[in-house]
Parts: sequence; C-alpha cells; structure tokens
Amino acid sequence: MSPEFDVYDSSGRLLAEERAGDNAPPLSVSELSSLLKRTVEDRFGHVRLRGEISGFKRAASGHLYLCLKDDNAVIDGVMWKGGAQRLAFAPQDGVEVIATGKLTTYPGRSKYQIVIDRMELAGEGALMALLEKLKAKLAGEGLFAPERKKALPFLPRTIGVVTSPTGAVIRDILHRLADRCPTNVLLWPVLVQGQGAAEQVARAVRGFSAMDGSGPLPRPDLVVVARGGGSIEDLWSFNEEIVVRAVADCTIPIISAVGHETDTTLCDHAADRRAPTPTAAAEIAVPVRAELLAGLSEMGLRAGRAVRRCAAQARERLDMQARLMPTPDMLLSPQRQRLDQLSDGLVGGLRHRLADARAHLGQAGGALRPALLHQHVARASERLDRLRLRPDYLVRAHRDCATAFDRVSRHFASLDPDLPLRRGYARVMAQGQLVQSVDAARHAGQVVLHFQDGTVEATVGQPDAPLERPSDAGISSPPRPACKPRSAKEAQQDLFS
Repeated sequence: MSPEFDVYDSSGRLLAEERAGDNAPPLSVSELSSLLKRTVEDRFGHVRLRGEISGFKRAASGHLYLCLKDDNAVIDGVMWKGGAQRLAFAPQDGVEVIATGKLTTYPGRSKYQIVIDRMELAGEGALMALLEKLKAKLAGEGLFAPERKKALPFLPRTIGVVTSPTGAVIRDILHRLADRCPTNVLLWPVLVQGQGAAEQVARAVRGFSAMDGSGPLPRPDLVVVARGGGSIEDLWSFNEEIVVRAVADCTIPIISAVGHETDTTLCDHAADRRAPTPTAAAEIAVPVRAELLAGLSEMGLRAGRAVRRCAAQARERLDMQARLMPTPDMLLSPQRQRLDQLSDGLVGGLRHRLADARAHLGQAGGALRPALLHQHVARASERLDRLRLRPDYLVRAHRDCATAFDRVSRHFASLDPDLPLRRGYARVMAQGQLVQSVDAARHAGQVVLHFQDGTVEATVGQPDAPLERPSDAGISSPPRPACKPRSAKEAQQDLFS
C-alpha cells in the first residue's frame, strides 16, 4: 500500500484498521438493533400514552395495528390478539385513547413502536364521541327507524328476560310481575358489564329470537333486556354494535330497560319500547290483573244491563203492537156471517138439485122401452154376421197363395246355375271367379272345370298348336294327361248348395 494512505485521517483511509487502545470496535447492524431494542425496552418498559387512533387495522390473526398521534408526533402501535379480546370497546380512527404498554423496536425497519397491553378511552368526552359516531352509523342504516318498531302483546303468556341472575334487577321484575299479573318468565343469565358482556347479551337475544316453541321451553311472547343504573362505562356493553344489531334483528317484541331514567343507550333506540327502569319494564309488559278483573266485571254488568234494557224495550214494543192488533172476534166476524149465508143457501140448493135429478131420471126411464132394445140387438146381430169368417173365403185365399208359390218355385229352379251341367255343359272357374273369355283363361293358367258329378283341375295350353294325327305306320301320339277328378271334400262348395 502506498505510504500516503497510511495516515490517521479517516478521510484518507481506504481500509479500516484496528489500532491499539481503540475502545470503539465496529458493530453490525443487527447488534446495534439488539442494543437499541434492549435499551428502549429497559428504559420504557411501562409507559402510558395519550393520543388519537389513526390507521386502525385488524389483521386476520386477530392482532390490532394502529398509530397514536397528537399535533406534532406519531408512534406506531400493536396490540396482540389476547389483549384485543379484552377490549371493552371497538377501536376506531379518530378516537382519543390512553394506551398502556411498553416501547420496543422493530429491527426490520429501524422503527420503534409501542406494544399495547391495555387501551382505554381518554375521558368521557372521547367515549361520547365514539358513542355519537356509532349512533350516526347505525341510524344511517335505519336500525332506529320508527317503522321497524313492533307492537307489544297485550297479555304475554311467557316473557324472556336477559339480565344478570344475581342482581336486584331480576328480583324487581319478578316481584312487579307477581303484583300486577303473574306470568311465566324465562331468564337467560348473562354478564351485564365487563369483558364479554356484549357478546353474551347479543347471544341471549338471538337465542330467544331463534326459539320456535317445539322444544321443552315455550317461545317468549316478549323479551326484556334489563340492567340497573351505572356510569356510562358500566353501561357501555349495551352500546356495542353487536348488541344493538341483535336487538334490532330480534323477531320478538323487545323492551330495553337499561339503567335509570336519565341513562340512555343505543340498545334503547333499537328496541321496540324503552322503559326508564327494569321495574317500569315489568309494568309495561303486563297489565294489572285486578284492573282486568274489575274491567271484566264492569263489562259483565254493562252487558247485563244492556240485555235487560233491550228486553224491556222489546216488551214495550210488543205491548204497543198487541194493542194495535184486532181481536179474534173482529177477525172472524165476516167469516161467521159468510158461513151463515152459505148454510142457508145449502139447504135450498140441495132441494133444487134433487128435483133436477128426479126429472132427468124420469126422462131417461121413459126412453128405455123394450121395443127399442130389441131393435138395437137386431142391428148388432146383423153386424156380427157380416164379420164372421166363411170357409169359401179361406179356400179361395189358400188356392191363390199356392198358385203364386208354384210360379215363384219354377222361376227359381230356372235360375239354378247347375241345371245346364245336367245337359253336358261345364263351368270354368279360376281363383274362385267365373271365367267368361279365352283371354281370362290364358291369363289364369290353372282352371277348375265343374261337371255334374264333380270337378277337375286343368292347365290352359298354347293355342295355334296343330294336333298331329296318328300315322299309318302305327305311331301313336302321346296320350293326354288325364285330369284327376277331385274328391268330394276337395271339390269347391257350390254357392247355391
């Protein structure tokens, strides 16, 4: 190496060299990062920071990542899943909080951050700001709209109560219900404040809403979400979004009785009815039994008076109508007079009718003389003689019928198709049809010849072939094939047989 570079001036060195007595050995970046990490964690092992949340993000693993800022500075923060599950509120951007934890460094980016163990809202103002922000969000979705409210049943048979089983709230509700109108109560025990209270309340409301009544427990007709009074931090579980949405989605009419008269939660806005106290919720839920009985008694008395009054009025109208109606003597007097007139006329009418009948009988008796009867009998006998059947008429009719029958029989015999066969003629048939020409016979080829004593089959040969006569040398022509007569069974049945 050239001597001009072997100097202590750092600006002129090319290679770093360790010198005797040098107490500042070079550190690696990782070593420096580890030293910084230990130093920061030892120095700031427990700090509390007040700042506004910015860039909030919840990872899929459940860890929370955010920034805390004020007017002049920003610091990154992380909250692991275990601490995030213990949060009493849902972090949002713009909310001022107080974070408790320790400072550490992140060597991968040379940045420092705070690992948050606990995070709280910075005062009631921040809590109210968070509440108003959530209220505006849910109101914008229509969860507080009046048209979503359901009417409460007049007399519920079963009431579901969501509250703590050990507090005074459930005892007050049961006592008030027993005084006013005893009814069945189903208690769903939950935490009403602290870690996990919001999840339990929401699960209880959704559980009541999901009941269908087919199990051993009846489905409530009304649900009451109740809690005693307290600070806004104590009642914050009923401001959580999960509880508000469960109350708004409940299919059963629901009453919110959280806190005292001056306490208002988002659950009150989402419920169908708000009660200032749990005792007032019991009063709203059921009517007073004594008042109902008194009302029923009063209505029974009024109904009896109305029936009696209607009966009295009907009796008065009946009496008035009865006075206006005529008496039986007045109604029957014309008929009685008419009966007397008819009775008097009946005797005279019978006398006249008897006299007329006697006169008619006399006339008819005078007309019945023996001579007239004999004359009538004679005329009837003459008619009877004319109607009697004489034998000569029957003989002549029989002879005429026989002559006509013989004439028809002879004509029928002349039409017999087998009659010419007796004189040596034959009838030629082919395929059940009568052959009437040479062309038809040639076309058929096979024919059946019908004779008087039977039938034979024959083959139609070629015409125009001259017949050869036997020569003088004694050569004879070949014999003709004999027609084989058909038996009686094979013979075709005659149409007229």
